[in-house]
This record gives sequence, structure tokens and C-alpha cells, in this order.
Amino acid sequence: MSWTDEQQPLGEEAAAKDSEEPAPRAQVAEREPAAAPNQPVGTSDAPRPSHAQYDSAVSPLKSGDIVSGLVVHVDEQGALVDVGTKSEGLIPRSDLLGEQGEPAQQLAVGDRINVYVIKTESEEGGPVLSKRKADYENVWERVITAYERGETMSAMVTDRVKGGLVVDLGLRGFLPASHVATRNVRALERFVGQSVKLKIVEVDRARKRVVVSHRLAVEEERKHKREKTLAALEEGQVHKGTVRRVTDYGAFIDLGGIDGLLHVTEMSWSRVRHPSDVVKPGDKMDVLVLKFDREAGKVSLGLKQILPDPWQHVEERYSIGDVVTGRVTRVVPFGAFVHLENGIEAIIPNSELDSSKAGKAEEVLAVDQEVQAKVIAMRPAERRMTLSIRHVQQDKDRSALREYMDRQRDAGRVTLGDLVGDVFSRRDEEE
Repeated sequence: MSWTDEQQPLGEEAAAKDSEEPAPRAQVAEREPAAAPNQPVGTSDAPRPSHAQYDSAVSPLKSGDIVSGLVVHVDEQGALVDVGTKSEGLIPRSDLLGEQGEPAQQLAVGDRINVYVIKTESEEGGPVLSKRKADYENVWERVITAYERGETMSAMVTDRVKGGLVVDLGLRGFLPASHVATRNVRALERFVGQSVKLKIVEVDRARKRVVVSHRLAVEEERKHKREKTLAALEEGQVHKGTVRRVTDYGAFIDLGGIDGLLHVTEMSWSRVRHPSDVVKPGDKMDVLVLKFDREAGKVSLGLKQILPDPWQHVEERYSIGDVVTGRVTRVVPFGAFVHLENGIEAIIPNSELDSSKAGKAEEVLAVDQEVQAKVIAMRPAERRMTLSIRHVQQDKDRSALREYMDRQRDAGRVTLGDLVGDVFSRRDEEE
């Protein structure tokens, strides 16, 4: 993999300003002798120096050692650190400043810290130390250890560069676009400023290269979640999930490393035009496991089953003879379906359309049209209700006839034929 100038690791100039050669992978010295050195790691062919070993009671300091010390004094010149020698070591003030000259290392008397030995003895007699270089070496230790063990690390994405992203591991890491867990590699900028989980896929200590993968870390995490979910999942179980993707026929719900399909017919007791009317990507919701094929890893889910069944107490809200108002949701060859309330849908057969406009529903009704109709039949066990527009119109005609007869009776005698003819004449004028 080639590297451009803008893909070089972060902070090496500041970390290496007091040393020309790359610092060895060192071990913090304590009172007990250090462990035996490890073998070189990484993808570079260049050998890595062995760990420094230092016993503060026996061995003298050596340049390149990382030792533990106690901060005994802090002033404008820097910090004095007791590292077990006859004179305290000095961390220069410049070592405690950031790239813009701002204080970056906050130290206080009594702090125990790791320091890097730059010089074993200065003109003043004590060793010259660096906390910045010690921290830098510690970062490399963590990165190399994570690489060797296959561990996952977290890091902030700091920049979008040609070919991928830059991440801050304490040193600069390169995240290739092909290793970003996203479907849209053209929108990598949205990751800048986010903390992401990463796997180390390449380490070259001598050339200061670290290549990482977000995709592998996400896949590994999802695999672990999948194994855990598969072990616990059972049919009939209510499970929490997150909507990952919406299609024309349903939605895929992430149950924890495994996706289940929530079919559009299982989303609501009433008809759903499109799954996006009910759910959106990112929605968190409870779903019921309807079917689970453990071997194939396929899961069928339901939502309406854990919602109140609107047909359960429908007879408490509707009775035969009630006049209701609804919205036409579907027009079919044999009639039209009307939505009354959440989950309740009734049918108006062609035979129950307005008798003055006899024909098929598609000729007199349209989707989303509001209609008034009378309940003429109910079968809650079958989730069926039949409505009639014709009966509503007949009731209006009877009512109009009675009103007219009452007025004519008050005015004088009139024949029944006159009354009926007048009523139908009025209907024709209204239409």
C-alpha cells in the first residue's frame, strides 16, 4: 500500500525532536528486573531494538530507557522527576507544550509518571527526560499489542484524505475507504469527528505506518452479537430491535447481529400501503418472533401481534344500524374497502352502493374519498363488517318523505302519488 505525504503518522515530529533514530520499544523500569525482551512484530523487515531494562537500585540509566518516576517540583522551567538517581531528572517546559505552544501535559507534585530518558546527564548533572516521548512509545506498545492479539481499538476520525480517512490512535493511522463499514464510500466526510472501533491490519514500526479497518471491527462485533442472539432467540419471544432497511415488501430488523424480516402484512391490523408509512431506518421497536429457523438463521417477525387487537371489542363500539364515516382505502371488482379507525376496515359490496348510481365501485368511488354508510352486518370472529351506502340513501329518502307529508298535511289534502313524485323530483335536483 502506498502512502502520500498527507498520510504520514501524527505527531512524530514533536515526539522525535530530541532523537534522530526511532525510539526502541521500551519497558517501564521498576524495582524488580524487567521481563525478557519480546520478538519483533509488525510487517517491517527491520529488526526492532530489545526492551530497555533498568533497576533503579542497581543499574544506571541509559538513553532510550522508559522509567517510572515521581514528580517532585513543577515551575516555569519544567518539572523535576525523581527517577531513583542521585539527582532529579528534568522534563523541559517545551516537552510539556502542545504544537501551538499551549500547555498539553498537566503535571502536579506527587504524580507518578513514565518518562523517556533522552540524556543520562545534563550540564547541571541530572538526566534529561521526556514525558511526550514516553507517552508516544506507550501508544506504539498498545498499537503493536492490539495488532499481535487481534484486539479492537477505538479512535477518533480526524480527517478525510485521498483514499480513505485519518484516525488518531495517539499516532496517525490510515483507514482505507474499502475498510470503512458503509454502503456509501463517497460520503466518508460524515465520519470525521466520530469515534469508531478499529482492527489493526498492518504495523510498520520502522516506517511509522499503521493501517486500520473499521469494517473488520464491525463484522467481528456483529458476529459476536449474532452468536449470542442465536443462542437466546425463541419463537413467541418479544425482542427489541432496530430497523436497518426498509423495502417494498417489509423491513429488516436488527435483533443483535442477526436480521429478521417484518413483512408488511404483519405491521398493522389495517392495510399498510407501504412499509415506510409505519417504520423508518434507525427506529427502535419491540417485535414478536413468529418463526425462527435456527439452522438457516432466518427469522420472521410480527408487530401487529403485540398491538391491541381492534376487533376484540368491536361490538362495544359498533352496532348493526349505525351510520359511520370512513375513508375509501381500496377499490376492488366486487366493491370497496373503507377504513373506519386503526385496524378496522369494512367492505361496501357493489350491491350496496347508491342505488341511484348503480354500477361497480370503481365507477362511483375513489381512493381517499370520504363516505357515509350504514353497518348492515358484523362478523368479528372473521374480522368482517359490511356497510351500505344504499341504506343510508334510503333512510334519507324516507325521512324526506315524512317531512314533506307532514308539511302537506298541515297545508291540506294531497295524494300519495303527488308526494312520491315530488320527493323524487327533489332528489333529481339535488343530484
